[in-house]
Amino acid sequence: MARRSHRSIPKPPQIFDRDWEWSELTAFVSDEEPGPRLAVVSGRRRRGKSFLLEALTEATGGFYFAAVEGTRAEALSLLGEEIARFTDAPVPLRPQDWTEALELLFDLAAQRPVPIVIDEFPYLVRGDASLPSRLQRAIGVRAGRHLRRHPRILLCGSAMSFMGGLLSGTSPLYGRAGLDLVVHSLGYREAAKFWEITDPRLAVLTHAVVGGTPAYGREFVDDDAPTGLDDFDDWVCRTALNPARPLYGEAEFLLAAERDVRDRALYHSVLAAVAAGNHTSGGIASAVGRKATDISQPLTVLKRCGLLTVEPDAFRGNRSAYRIAEPLITFHHAVVRPNQARLTRRSNPAEAWAQSRDTFLSKVVGPHFEHLCRDWVSWHAEPDTFGGLPIDVTSGTVADPSARTSHEVDVVVRGAVGQDHGILLSIGEAKWNKVMDVRHLDRLRHILGLLASRGIDTSHVRPACYSGIGFTPALQAAAERGEVLLVDLGCLYGGA
Repeated sequence: MARRSHRSIPKPPQIFDRDWEWSELTAFVSDEEPGPRLAVVSGRRRRGKSFLLEALTEATGGFYFAAVEGTRAEALSLLGEEIARFTDAPVPLRPQDWTEALELLFDLAAQRPVPIVIDEFPYLVRGDASLPSRLQRAIGVRAGRHLRRHPRILLCGSAMSFMGGLLSGTSPLYGRAGLDLVVHSLGYREAAKFWEITDPRLAVLTHAVVGGTPAYGREFVDDDAPTGLDDFDDWVCRTALNPARPLYGEAEFLLAAERDVRDRALYHSVLAAVAAGNHTSGGIASAVGRKATDISQPLTVLKRCGLLTVEPDAFRGNRSAYRIAEPLITFHHAVVRPNQARLTRRSNPAEAWAQSRDTFLSKVVGPHFEHLCRDWVSWHAEPDTFGGLPIDVTSGTVADPSARTSHEVDVVVRGAVGQDHGILLSIGEAKWNKVMDVRHLDRLRHILGLLASRGIDTSHVRPACYSGIGFTPALQAAAERGEVLLVDLGCLYGGA
């Protein structure tokens, strides 16, 4: 089948990064195939979805409508007014229902493919649950005047649980979308460039607070970025710990914005437990004082909302690790929430920060650095770094029966060597604030011995040490002999 042709649309200079997203969107809206087509664009709030779609409609002469929370009648009225403005109609249009409104939207693309963006689509469905069915019926008509019109409908929303189900098997729109695009946060290297931070240590610290969400580097902090390591503490106090700044309350808003969250206190306690280092369902349940069965629903909802991720243990098939997906939420529960009373009384945030900084380094930055190391393997390591193509990068737990303990492995790399897939390529340890020495390599060798005793092929394994500070001369000498791979901050951020 021949590839459909589409015209190239240059990305506007005001859009940072997002080359792949822009390419997918422009290919979708410029497709010359006759008839209506549907796309779904989702992603958590503040990631720049609306900014991206507004730029798309401006570049292509498309139509953009941002829904608001309100009744069905108000939504139809606002949409009619927006269509009238777009078409220069002398009077506002007054569609009586969504079937009529969709006809008006489709008419906008009578002559050419026209992007028609409906932002915050979940708001409209709350007002009229029949809207997805009506849209399905309109898109499904492949003859007559519908085939002669070329609307490129893009539904956008931030309610991840809703948007995730919009194209599921039980949805009227199942099988109707030609594009299902999730706008993720910026990668950690891209985030450093966005913040214009060149010091990799400062980049990690900043990313551990705000992650790669673009809005947190602009309007939420009034374009205030840390100017250097000596400014980082002051920056935290004047932004993330300042009740007058939007960044301060953002973590709570992210949870409150999800409709499926019922018992908000329980959900906050679950997130706080994960932020404190409890990553198994049993550990989380114990921390919140509930049975494991009592938190299964909150864990499921938080995963569906995109606020929690779950990663299978690399070495224990019946065990998974829950992690918070948004760094700002981890920071909030580890640092802001325990100090909320004093911070809201307008006390000096520097005092609260001084008492919380050690917690920040151990509970926030340390685990976050481990996550960045896994990201480096997945996205930035050279193809021959591990002697094979990395396919699966996780963490894991290895039992040590003779010592009656277990060992945590921060970075586990499995991949392909020739035709063989799933081969163990590397196990690694990550230390943010510690100079690593030969003892860390010895620990990895001991773990490899335990794995080999279980029948796991370790012949391709390359031990790795990841450090935020550096390595002793003895460990560097071991690396020169090819006994261990050393990864520092310069390597993580693309330096020599």
